[in-house]
Amino acid sequence: MTKSNQIFLGQIGAAHGIKGQVRIATHTQDPEAIGSYGPLDTDRPGLTVTLTKVRLQKNVVIAHIKGISDRTAAEQLNGVSLFVDRSKLPEPEDEDDFYHADLIGLDVRLDSGVVIGKVSAMPNFGAGDLIEVRDPQSGDTYLYPFTKAVVPHIDIAGGFLTIVVPTDAPEGEEEPD
Repeated sequence: MTKSNQIFLGQIGAAHGIKGQVRIATHTQDPEAIGSYGPLDTDRPGLTVTLTKVRLQKNVVIAHIKGISDRTAAEQLNGVSLFVDRSKLPEPEDEDDFYHADLIGLDVRLDSGVVIGKVSAMPNFGAGDLIEVRDPQSGDTYLYPFTKAVVPHIDIAGGFLTIVVPTDAPEGEEEPD
């Protein structure tokens, strides 16, 4: 299993104010740490950005980008994904620590041992981390909450993780007929 050396740190969103600041949805444990990695690679060919004056505002980071000084230039960066080379990050300290990128491509097993697919993404749409599993036969994808209850076991060295598929509807909700 080949993994990219790039770790996804966040995505630039809307411009903030008129002096070139941007909002950034971060995927770092400490949101403000995104400014401490130096120049960041992007998903736009040839574009590298350096974040300055990083601060947390509610659930997003507000940052200046070196060389961007007005709202129009900041708006052009909306949707740009930010990456750092893995070599700039510390290695996880124990087996329960990992980067989400380490999970992409792992086999997904039910607690019975049956393989149901592979991890294809780790999205977060604002309500918490999800794990996306792609079924190799149908190509369909399924989203599960990325919680200890649903994903009780991760074995990166073994190349798999275990999922316990939630079966109960949340309290107060009826099962569909």
